[in-house]
Amino acid sequence: MERVEDVLLRHRNKLLGFIQSRLVDPDLAEDVLQDSLLKAIRSSSTLNEEEKLLPWFYRVLENAIIDTYRHMDVEKRYQAAYGQNEALLGGPEDDAAICDCFRVILPSLKPEYREILEALDLADGSSDEFAHRLNISPTNLKVRRHRARQALRQRLEETCRMCAVHGCLDCTCRLT
Repeated sequence: MERVEDVLLRHRNKLLGFIQSRLVDPDLAEDVLQDSLLKAIRSSSTLNEEEKLLPWFYRVLENAIIDTYRHMDVEKRYQAAYGQNEALLGGPEDDAAICDCFRVILPSLKPEYREILEALDLADGSSDEFAHRLNISPTNLKVRRHRARQALRQRLEETCRMCAVHGCLDCTCRLT
């Protein structure tokens, strides 16, 4: 049997055309082809019959195209959610108007929670650098940050019900 690489490279333009007919972005189509070629080369020891090679490779391409669309859909949903969160955060001019009750409550949180919120949320610090400084993984930091935010929210709900629920911009709480 001819080498797998030689057979697939001989049909390269046809294979790329197949991918481009399903993906609009030519660069993405080229990436899918390259990744699929690598997969075929890695599996070449199990491929014995040349006549089965191309049909098998087309199935590999179909699966790669489907995976590409799945990844694009996940990224699109992430971008939509991230964009919504950015819109909710507002800009620097909004920061001055946001209720300051949390600043009074912050010292009452566990020290490690307070430190995370101050370094990452208030000072816009880098999560990776902060995780490295604490000698923990970024995933662990993400969990701790989530718990810190939950603790702050709970304390806000206990002491400043209106601000915690509605996010008031003109605080009249007794805390400040």
